[in-house]
Order: sequence, then structure tokens, then C-alpha cells
Amino acid sequence: MFAGATYQFRADGEIGRIGAAEVVVYTSAMQDFDIIIIGGGAAGLMCAAQAIKRGRRVLVIERAAKVGEKIRISGGGRANFTNLYASPADFLSGNPRFCVSALKRYTPHDFIALVEAHAIAYHERDHGQLFCDTSAQQIIDMLLTEAQGAEIQTQMSVKRISKTGDRFSVETDRGTFSCQSLVIATGGPSIPKMGSSGFGYDIARQFGLGVIEPRPGLVPLTFDAAMLAKLDGLAGVSLDVAVKLGRVRFTEALLFTHRGLSGPVILQISSYWRPGEAIILDLLPGIDVFQHLKEARADTPKKEVRTVLAGLMPKQLAQRMVEWTDCDSRLAETSDKTLRRLAEHINGWRITPNGSEGNRTAEVTVGGVDTRALSSKTMQAQSVPGLYFIGETVDVTGHLGGFNFQWAWASGHACGQVA
Repeated sequence: MFAGATYQFRADGEIGRIGAAEVVVYTSAMQDFDIIIIGGGAAGLMCAAQAIKRGRRVLVIERAAKVGEKIRISGGGRANFTNLYASPADFLSGNPRFCVSALKRYTPHDFIALVEAHAIAYHERDHGQLFCDTSAQQIIDMLLTEAQGAEIQTQMSVKRISKTGDRFSVETDRGTFSCQSLVIATGGPSIPKMGSSGFGYDIARQFGLGVIEPRPGLVPLTFDAAMLAKLDGLAGVSLDVAVKLGRVRFTEALLFTHRGLSGPVILQISSYWRPGEAIILDLLPGIDVFQHLKEARADTPKKEVRTVLAGLMPKQLAQRMVEWTDCDSRLAETSDKTLRRLAEHINGWRITPNGSEGNRTAEVTVGGVDTRALSSKTMQAQSVPGLYFIGETVDVTGHLGGFNFQWAWASGHACGQVA
């Protein structure tokens, strides 16, 4: 048995039980495989499952202690495993059409059918997001069951990769393995404590493929000390807002934090944001604040402006808004000009973050292996036969809400059908 392996390995090929899943794995001396998949996450396991069904000899190498760690922690431990409404419009890429083929050939309904075949109970939340009723571990166990017959090695580090003729050589800390097809499914550097890294980019560059500059995506945004001082006391305040950056707009919940802004709406826009850019927040989307305040002044002139605002947003935030715009007075004493200044601040608050919380908390990585160098149907590198890149490793990034898992399933499926 290899030291540090997570799974129960048997030389006779008998089934070893892993939680609810049964996976056949081997400890034979054989070092040659048809396919080696580096990365035991969502895309890698899906690819392995498809390749096994084709009778391919598959080795999955995972450097972390367990496979599927990002699946396990996703959705608060219940895995937001897909989105009913996933479409190419929900993905960012320097090559926007690349994801169309794979997403069309393996849809959310295909994955839902797989979940239902394994009798995993699930439910829908807002915006078509699907979650397990019980535990994200059920999705991992399902994938392991589907990949039954693959050899899965955990806590294994890849030291060197080379290619001679039509075969790849993968040198690890437990020996050297060879294969005809090499699949890179290592993801990006987001959430490094889960074992993620930029390894896939290094392999792409080694074989002459371009890499679109990676950056944190779906990540909270931060402010400088001056802005944090203005926001002092608002940490924990939440409300539904609209955020805009260029032509991109999202409407979801915003959360003030001790470091800046978070919540789904900020995570969404963060994937588009670049340092130095301003974002525009509408704190009361759908409400013309100027008109609302004018009508309130006519009906209840003795009311304080902040009192009226507190009926529309959290009290602490209403107080801060009137202070920032010198509008902390009674409605009757407040001019149209002053009300308009306040309203414009609320309906169009322009702020410039000084950064993000980075890869430490980023749910995904934006950028990655340049998809112009890959086949959209197979994920194979056009200039290196037998070399494939799937999942988060490539320059395809989904919105928040199960879209990135759908890309993992779709790209893994596309690759596993041919590699």
C-alpha cells in the first residue's frame, strides 16, 4: 500500500468501501495507464467516470488528502451542484464561444438525472440553484461510484511531466507512470488550503500553451483605511442591492464586512472587477429615492429624513447616508437640491475598492489556460495530441450559483468521452 493513500487499496481488485461509495482500486506493480488525470476534483472525477465506462485504464492523482474537497465545502456543506438555468451567458472567458459545445452536450438536466439515479435528495433555492438535502459528500460518493475501477491516489505529488513519442511520463513522489492521454484537472489557485495551485498553468506553459492572467473571482472586495473608517459600525449590515460595472449588472444581497463588502452581489461583480475600477451600487433598486422623499415631505413634513430612509433600509445605513450627504434634518427643512444629492448617493453610490481578499477566500479563479489553444469539443490541446485541460484550469469561469460545477461536469464529460 502506498503511504498516505486515503483509500483502501487491494491487489486482488476487490471492492474497498469508502463511506457510501464502493470503488475498485488496485496496488498492482503496473505503472502504465491509458489515461492519467491530475486533479481529483469535480472535473477530474467526472472525466474518470466517463473514461472508465469506455474501458480505459485510469489513474487519478490528487495531491490533497481527499478527493473532491471543493465539492465537500461548497454550498455550506450541501453542494450547490448545478443551476437549472445554466447557459453560455453565465460564463466569463476571453473566448466566450468556447464553452458552448460542452455545455450543450452535457446539461444541468443530465447531471440531475445522474443525481436522481443515485437516489440523492435535493432541493431548489433562488435563481435555479440546486443543493443536496443532506450532504455534499453524497455527490463525492456518487462520482467515486461512477468512477469504480479507476486507481485513485491521494497525497501524491507530481514532480515532472514529459512526453516521448505518443506517451506521457508522469514522475511522482511514489514512482513514475506513463499514459497515452494526460488530463490536467488541477483547477486554479483559489482556496489554496484545499490543495489548489497554479500547477495546471505551469504544465500549459511547458507545452507552449498560453495562459490568460489568473485572478481571484467570486471574492469579497476590500477598502482602504479611509473608506473603512467611514463604514465603521456597519459590519454585518445586509440588504438587497444592484451593482453595476460597465454593462454588467447584478441584483442580490450585499453584506458590509470589517474589510469591505461581500455577499452574493459583490462576489458576482468581483469576477469582472479590475484594480482601480469603480463599481456603482444602487442601495434601493426599483425605488426612485428622490421621488419617494419628495412625496414623504409633502405628506409628513415634520419627519426626519433618516426616519423615512430607515423604512426602506437598515437603520444604521440610513443614518450613515444622511450624515455623508449633510441631510440629517427634517423633511420640511430640506431642499430639493439636498434631497437629490442624498438620492443620487443611494441610487448611484460610486465606490472604488482597493483590492479583494484574494485567493484565500476566492471561490474560483478567473482566467487560466487560453481556450483558443484547445478543442471545444474534446478539451485537447491542438498542438499537443493527448494533452487535455478541463474544469477551472481553463479560461472559463461561471457566475455564482452552481455554474462552475456545471462547467466541471460538462468539460469533464467531454474529455472523458474521447481521452
